[in-house]
Amino acid sequence: MKGLLARDPSLVVIKRAARITLVACVAFYFCRYVVHSPAMAPYALFGTVALGALSQIPGSPSQRARTLLAVLPVAWLLIALGTLLSVTNWAAAAGMFVLGFAVSFVGVGGPRLVGLAAGLQLLYILPCFPPYDPGSLWQRLTGLTLAVLLLAGAELLLWPDPAPVTYRTKLADAIGSLAGCLAAVAASWSGDETAKDRLAALLPHATEAADALRPSHLPPTQRPASAGREDRALSFAAGTTRLMLGRSIDLFFADGHGATGLTAAADLLRTTAGCAQAAADWLRGDGELPDTDRISGALTKFRTARMNRDPNEIAPERLRLGSLALALGEWTKSLIVAVRLVAGVTPGHPDPTPVSARPGPLWFAYRSAPSLWWHRLRENLTPRSVAFQGALRLAAALAVARLLAGVFDLSHGFWVLLTILTVLRASAAETRSLLRPAIAGTVAGSIVAATLLLTGIDPTVYAILLPFVMLVGFSAGPLLGLGWSQGLFTLVITFVFAQVSPVDWRLAEARVLDVVAGAAIGVLVGLFAWPRGGGGELHRATGTFIASCAGVIRETVAVMADGLTPGPALPQARLDGQLAEASYALYQSEHHGPATLDWQATLIAGHHAVRGAEVLVRSCPLGGLLACAGPLKAVATDVAARYDQAATGLLRHDRDFARTAVLPAPPPVRWPTDLGQDLYVIADLRVWLEGLREDIARIAGHPEPDPASAPTTGYLRHRLSHLADGAT
Repeated sequence: MKGLLARDPSLVVIKRAARITLVACVAFYFCRYVVHSPAMAPYALFGTVALGALSQIPGSPSQRARTLLAVLPVAWLLIALGTLLSVTNWAAAAGMFVLGFAVSFVGVGGPRLVGLAAGLQLLYILPCFPPYDPGSLWQRLTGLTLAVLLLAGAELLLWPDPAPVTYRTKLADAIGSLAGCLAAVAASWSGDETAKDRLAALLPHATEAADALRPSHLPPTQRPASAGREDRALSFAAGTTRLMLGRSIDLFFADGHGATGLTAAADLLRTTAGCAQAAADWLRGDGELPDTDRISGALTKFRTARMNRDPNEIAPERLRLGSLALALGEWTKSLIVAVRLVAGVTPGHPDPTPVSARPGPLWFAYRSAPSLWWHRLRENLTPRSVAFQGALRLAAALAVARLLAGVFDLSHGFWVLLTILTVLRASAAETRSLLRPAIAGTVAGSIVAATLLLTGIDPTVYAILLPFVMLVGFSAGPLLGLGWSQGLFTLVITFVFAQVSPVDWRLAEARVLDVVAGAAIGVLVGLFAWPRGGGGELHRATGTFIASCAGVIRETVAVMADGLTPGPALPQARLDGQLAEASYALYQSEHHGPATLDWQATLIAGHHAVRGAEVLVRSCPLGGLLACAGPLKAVATDVAARYDQAATGLLRHDRDFARTAVLPAPPPVRWPTDLGQDLYVIADLRVWLEGLREDIARIAGHPEPDPASAPTTGYLRHRLSHLADGAT
């Protein structure tokens, strides 16, 4: 019992297995022994298995119940198509390819669809095998409907799973912690001698709260990854929060003595902290929805104060803190807009992004829901998308398996396809790693099943044993591994078919042969279709993203200094960043050894480039820095070259380039001190460029510092370099 509690402390897995077992057995026994319908009974049981055990539906019990009811028409359609297309092997295989791709690919629409994909695949697989019997379609649909209705009711009434902590709550915690950090910095700049210690105590918790927002630290079903406006806004707000926390670390270690305009900057930070706290309170349900008027007024006031202060002859370093505060204020404004989008409040004005630079950072705020879903599908409909690759790989494997099962007349051939659903993974190596436990478990279960069938036990015994074996089987998979799951599921299938039709020990033999065939097909398809999984695509996608960011750096400085019209660099970088994030999400779901490259720090280097450029192009006068074009372009060329070098190493799959590359020292630059108000804009650009130089230097990764030394520069910056994934 201690071992069980150690693996499942709250008995969530056991309760879920008991719930599915009870629904499956009640539905199966009712159809088989009360209605006396052998055609209806398997669909009642396998419908429960498909949507209860194979599917991972996110949300609270009531949300999961609503999802089950909403997906019922789709389930009817899949069973109807499988029944009708089983007329020939070629028709069934073609339908398997088309529907297999479609069901898997629509998972790009969000975690709810991803969680349903495997179960929905089974609902086509089961009826697409002989016998071809359209006359039994209504019985099949009735059995499925009974299963779904019972399963939806059980989600609400039978040991319901605890509702997970919502993403909104986690986001509120992160924004609230950030607000406390900003308030402490503002207090420090205003002369509070205890503020530094207070900030030092707050930063580790704020880092933990921001770390909890990382998609790789969340179950796939809890990530805000749907194509809808609300999830996009939540993801945008989380990324903005992480980037703002990074700048808070810069402020923590910055020396405010001698900085010009410190009082105005402290006032701006106080307002920024207040607006962030208001957003956190609303997300928790404790306050009113904030608007952008307050932060907009603070930004205007700060810029007015800067305009009224002559920066001539002031050392450029003394202008740095004001530029950092301004960047935080601008990001806070974007954060408030995103939170309002979460509340369903769309902007009352058209997209302010210049037409040539669209789509803007909040482009989704100006699109309808159908448009957003179509955009998500279209942007992933490319061989470079890991979602497209995964869907095509699975569809090809299932279609080949269906065709071969028909050609060789494999008994119970749907087991071949079910095995592929179980073992096929994103990379060939990971698929091979699952073969041994899958086959060993199946062989062990088949030996036990064959022994029972040879003894000639009365079918009533199978009816009595079924719920016990099913309960243990559904619990063993998540708790003990794939081998136990396959072995016990073999017994479940044996006990089911022994009650539907006459069987002998050859049923167990067929099970082993079908599993071996399915495993072989899965391995072969995995070897030929993108065998490196997320790792290979991650190098390419991230290298392309970093190369696009180099173009963003050059273009932004050219726009600011020479007055060029903003071009396609920013929109292209946003798109490349989305594909890099998708590749990283798949990579995180695979098993890998220690990486020599810090992927998260690499992504955040790209996000800083894009986000900083967006703020600068939107808020600063364009083309007014011609007198300082030389120094700005020299620094921009140096930083962009570092990004280009990193991109080249990534695209070449050079794992050690970040450690072995010899980077020249930044060129010495003499900054002017007599350009009046333009010096403030130059300071804003310098803060952005110098931050990017530091970001790209961190991608090699370093040993993790001792947390006992926190809050030191090394420890906090190391933690922050691991906050990147999902930050677009």
